Amino acid sequence: MQRRACLAAVGTAVTASLAGCSSVLSAFDDDPCRGEDCHIGMNRTEFMPDVYEVAAGDTVVWKNTSEADHTITAYEGGIPDEAEYFASGGYESQTAAYEAWEDRGGRLGTRDTFEHTFEVPGTYAYFCIPHEGAEMIGEIVVE
Repeated sequence: MQRRACLAAVGTAVTASLAGCSSVLSAFDDDPCRGEDCHIGMNRTEFMPDVYEVAAGDTVVWKNTSEADHTITAYEGGIPDEAEYFASGGYESQTAAYEAWEDRGGRLGTRDTFEHTFEVPGTYAYFCIPHEGAEMIGEIVVE
């Protein structure tokens, strides 16, 4: 009887440890966006890739590929002067995005997407509000 209990315990432990393999392996995935699904993915505290290049007029799609909530929030001082401000939730300023986050405004939950079309050439710096302290920042380079 003890042998059966031991085998059952080992089998349960192995099954439980294997159940987390896909999420553990995804933490090491350098390209969580495949195909047309998205261009930039997110893990717990970084955008992947953190620098992305596009041509003027291209639309970029971000996808929350992690279990944490994220935002896409442009740094007002980090985009070209003529460029349209962008933030998940549709906020028109960095201050408005910060204020909205107090009630989880602009939140991208797991598998949610956000897209923005970049019309003006230049470099665009953006970040994730809840993970800004962890330096979750990215850059779009528009040529």
